[in-house]
Amino acid sequence: MNIKQTLEHAHQILLGKSSTPRVDAEVLLCHSLGVSRAFLYTHATDTLAQSQHEAFSQLLDLRHHGTPIAYLKGRKEFWSLNLNVSSATLIPRPETELLVETTLNLLDPNEPLVILDLGTGSGAIALALAKERPRWKIHASDISEPALTIAKANAHELQLAHIIFHQSDWFCQIPALRFDAIIANPPYLALDDPHLCVGDLRFEPRHALVSEPSEGSDLQRIIRHAPNYLMPQGLLLLEHGHTQHTAVQQWLTQAQFTQTQCFHDLQQLPRVSKGVL
Repeated sequence: MNIKQTLEHAHQILLGKSSTPRVDAEVLLCHSLGVSRAFLYTHATDTLAQSQHEAFSQLLDLRHHGTPIAYLKGRKEFWSLNLNVSSATLIPRPETELLVETTLNLLDPNEPLVILDLGTGSGAIALALAKERPRWKIHASDISEPALTIAKANAHELQLAHIIFHQSDWFCQIPALRFDAIIANPPYLALDDPHLCVGDLRFEPRHALVSEPSEGSDLQRIIRHAPNYLMPQGLLLLEHGHTQHTAVQQWLTQAQFTQTQCFHDLQQLPRVSKGVL
């Protein structure tokens, strides 16, 4: 088959399995061939080699069964950074860019601040902050060693050397430092959340999505322990579910945080909460 016929066949296979079947087909074929989308149209009558067809068919079958595009490509863009991702990390989402944007807006860009990104995953938040604020010293932690391997690879690839990585279960292995700000996008879905059974979430690491209830939610654990690691007037910023903002504000107040505020994402949903120690 030529490129045009291959795309039409792939489109039919993905119908009903993806909300963007044609786009998915084009993205995967580009990735498989190592070409741009423009190439697909300027070389529409080119015939695929057998090896090219087989490689694309494997990706197409995985996508047909739901595997996220980001995992198939091994890449995802976040804050204009092209990041490595894997099944060991969450797929960075546009909503989380609000956490980066809010941090940049609230903190002095010219001060040599020390920042902690908890649960860094692919390193998306830490890397975005490091790119925008080279004077800041960024610490980034995750409980998952495979996730940290991805984050470190991203930092190396992007030549962002001013990030210090820690393997830690939240604060458990964090050095006894005081940070100017702590930023986190922790797991905040309940174990029975129906979203876990649909779309990309089916394939993402469950421990990075579902809150551990043994000591209260992960959000509560972070809020409770953050004062021990923050400078006076230190900032805590947390991403959370859009129905959790009232509870998060209450937990912040109970932990003696002041100037609490909630910020809304592009869909006008309450997504990020702030507290100042």
